[in-house]
Amino acid sequence: MSAEAESIAWLTIVGIGEDGRAGLSPAARAALDGASLVYGGRRHLALAAPLSAETRVWPSPIADAYPELLARSGRPTCILATGDPFHYGIGAEIARLVPAEALRVFPHASAFSLACARLGWPLAETGCLTLHGRSLPRLIPHLQPGARLLVLTWDGSTPAAVAALLRARGLGASRLTVLEAMGGPRERRRSALAEGFALDDIDPLNTLGVEVVGAADAQVVPLSPGLDDAWFENDGQLTKADIRAVTLGALRPRAGQTLWDIGAGAGSISIEWMLRHPSLRAVAVEANPARAARIARNADRLGVPDLRVVEGRAPDALAGLAPPDAIFIGGGVTVPGVLDAAIEALLPGGWLVANVVTLEGEAVLLAAFAVRGGSLKRLTVAHADPVGHLHGWRGAMPVTQWAWAKR
Repeated sequence: MSAEAESIAWLTIVGIGEDGRAGLSPAARAALDGASLVYGGRRHLALAAPLSAETRVWPSPIADAYPELLARSGRPTCILATGDPFHYGIGAEIARLVPAEALRVFPHASAFSLACARLGWPLAETGCLTLHGRSLPRLIPHLQPGARLLVLTWDGSTPAAVAALLRARGLGASRLTVLEAMGGPRERRRSALAEGFALDDIDPLNTLGVEVVGAADAQVVPLSPGLDDAWFENDGQLTKADIRAVTLGALRPRAGQTLWDIGAGAGSISIEWMLRHPSLRAVAVEANPARAARIARNADRLGVPDLRVVEGRAPDALAGLAPPDAIFIGGGVTVPGVLDAAIEALLPGGWLVANVVTLEGEAVLLAAFAVRGGSLKRLTVAHADPVGHLHGWRGAMPVTQWAWAKR
């Protein structure tokens, strides 16, 4: 940091580990001692003791303290954080509130760096995840045979929950290593297979290492689009695998985008959209209550629990939703107002893709194509089926697909 930037920096974020004050650099200690007010959790404040400054324990939720914090602009203030504040820590949230030139940051070794040092794993080749404050199914897409994962946990109960998930998906041969209170006097490391996992008295401050091992029949979510239809609980209202793969290609997902899946059925399009990249978001709009509940179950099973399910009929159910970067209409294109509402809501540069199998739906898409352009396709798929003791081709209903970009 330049001398000019340092002169206007009033907020310091200090990462601290289980080694406490002794593990801080001289510069970090000087920043801590020079603050007039220090924020942190009770554990952080205890680790940094003795402190001459006034202290504040974070309230719940932490955001309740932000008005007071921001009102201190220009006065030396310090925030204590666990390890590296910018690796699943508070640093990113604070940086959205305070300009970078007003910040000084002294990171400590992250839990991931410490765990890799203990296990001898290359950090660049290890999946680094967090379940802290997040639901367990988020782990599912990362459970690929041969993968090494490091997981920040909720508390001492998380390792057993992960072990149960692994067993349920045929990955019981995976090895779990529980690394507790790393870097301090209470540090402990223990390992067990997911099958028969029985470690107890696990410190709430733990990081979990997972070496994924699966049998041939393990439930591993494939990395390719067009998952087998059997992955989705459904009542027949499902975009089938071959058509789904083509449809995802037509939607052209990019990192950070949001999809509306209108007439979502089993939710297969929105679920596979989210599986393409962890930054992708989707809203599944479904009028049938039973199907809406089924979408949520499918999303959990396939590891995208953050899929938002809106139970309601388009176009009314679209009101108030954040504008999408892409829209898929799998059902309801013949309902008056649905296509117009989708076109109106779509952000510039976004793609709208609609699939139909009925003549009435095709007429709507032909009219839209005549007025707006885009691309129109007829998709046909046939599979070999028994014909007596021989085989023949049995075709599925042809699908008409209209794809259009909003310029």
